[in-house]
Amino acid sequence: MTMGLGRFLSTFLNLYATVIFVYIVMSWFVTNAQGPLRELYRGLSLVCEPYLSVFRRLMRPIMVGSAGLDFSPIVALFVLQIIANAVSRF
Repeated sequence: MTMGLGRFLSTFLNLYATVIFVYIVMSWFVTNAQGPLRELYRGLSLVCEPYLSVFRRLMRPIMVGSAGLDFSPIVALFVLQIIANAVSRF
């Protein structure tokens, strides 16, 4: 059974979205960790940050008191999902 190019790209983009989601969740907990977990986080950073940085340049964090809420990863995942859905139709 062969997989069409559109389906392959859609699967790849969905996998990439999952990796980004894991990276985002890890960023909440791993900032001070050491060892293998920290190395995994650094590896995910190399894969995810080039894509996420595009959206961070377009959207600044929304300040709530002294804290900033960064909604750019949500928008980045949303755009990735739109592209994956569009590609899967071909």
